[in-house]
Amino acid sequence: MFSFSTEITSSQITSDQPLFQRTLKAYHLIAEKIHGNVLEIGCGEGYGLDLILKKAKNITVIDKSKYVLDKIKYRHPKTTILHQNIPPLSNLKDNSFDVVISFQVIEHIKDVNLFINEIHRVLKPNGKAYITTPNAKKSIARNPWHVKEYKYSELNDLIKKKFIKYTIEGIQGNKKTDQYYFKNEQSVKRIMRFDIFNIQYKLPKTLLKIPYEIANRMNRITLLNKNRELVNNIKLEDYSLQKYSKDTLDFFCILTK
Repeated sequence: MFSFSTEITSSQITSDQPLFQRTLKAYHLIAEKIHGNVLEIGCGEGYGLDLILKKAKNITVIDKSKYVLDKIKYRHPKTTILHQNIPPLSNLKDNSFDVVISFQVIEHIKDVNLFINEIHRVLKPNGKAYITTPNAKKSIARNPWHVKEYKYSELNDLIKKKFIKYTIEGIQGNKKTDQYYFKNEQSVKRIMRFDIFNIQYKLPKTLLKIPYEIANRMNRITLLNKNRELVNNIKLEDYSLQKYSKDTLDFFCILTK
């Protein structure tokens, strides 16, 4: 996955701002809860590290993209970098982290039971894991980068197999973000009207990734050009943590060992 991919929400691309602020919100929600030894799984561009590093004693990051890890190592040389595919969490000891963070990752994982088991294994007793993932009910097209998107009941059933103490809440927007996502949905549907045979659900994911990338990037740019004031004015404060509801955009899970 390259840095220009729409799967790595960019802090630098203006058309990504509504999604960037939504993803960044999760880091702000946990910023004051960070302590001790911290592990981030799937760190992406690493824009949450500035918040985490203020409170962490030590931090380890894992990602499959060497490109983003090299950039993180340059900006944060004291960070421990692990370049690997997961799960398992290779070379990490049992009971070694006070906090585990994994935002917008679990939807990319094939063996999710092993993923959850490994998070439990590396957490210290009473340690906490923070996980976010998109709400499947909000999806309007197939994302070929995702192995599976979860409904509330599916995510709940997965977590409770290993964790006794956990909560699942939701990150949601407001009228301003609703307006943006409504316009996005309309735009996507205009594109999808040409897929009368539902080819997006029949093609192998590998064949769908490139056209999806092109269409997704073009769609975001079009939304920006037609709604520049709306896109530019969506801020961190437009997202909030609430009880799960029909308005949930991303699940926000806290798992306690």
